[in-house]
Amino acid sequence: MIDLIKKTMYLGVGLAYMTKEKVEEISQELIKKGELSATDGKEFIDDLTKKSEEARKAMETRVDKIVKSSLARMKIATLDDLSALEKRIAELEEKPNTAGTE
Repeated sequence: MIDLIKKTMYLGVGLAYMTKEKVEEISQELIKKGELSATDGKEFIDDLTKKSEEARKAMETRVDKIVKSSLARMKIATLDDLSALEKRIAELEEKPNTAGTE
């Protein structure tokens, strides 16, 4: 069962990074061997290219979530946090210094 999960995961990762050129190469090999007609080859290319793009986007989303979650747990400031601090500092610098003027 673990092997099946691993193989499925590796397939997803591989599919996510498969280029259109590689898909076309695989399709041409299958057509040459007679395992795929030219029409089916085009469908195969279109389908695999679409699935590859979907897998890549899903992988990207998953990685983004994991990174953001890890950064939050480690309490590392994000660019948004730093931008908010820069804005606040700029606002404070614009205010006249009223401390000790009484």
